Amino acid sequence: MSRNDRLYDLIQLLRDGRLHRAGDLAAQLGVSTRTIWRDMAVLADSGLPVTGERGVGYILRAPVTLPPLILTTDELVALQLFLSQTSEAADSDVARGARSLAAKISAVLPQTGAEGEAG
Repeated sequence: MSRNDRLYDLIQLLRDGRLHRAGDLAAQLGVSTRTIWRDMAVLADSGLPVTGERGVGYILRAPVTLPPLILTTDELVALQLFLSQTSEAADSDVARGARSLAAKISAVLPQTGAEGEAG
């Protein structure tokens, strides 16, 4: 996993607003606790509202979100089809990324309308 991917994953883990110990984050991401300490310093230095300290834990003090993305029904269907096919890719990193992205998209879709149209 690249450092950028790991930093992104850290942000995603911290978005729940809970306190996370470096050891737990390290275990989830398959890196050392020292790497987490360095990554947290990078995130804080980049302006993200991450606070915490070694031995206690880290927390994201304010929500971090991306602006909404407006897709047409045709765009959504195309994206879901692509992700469905890509989730079966021989490259396990690509397949895992496709499944992760599909889950994120599904989580923000309205319960009626878009899911039924795209299925």
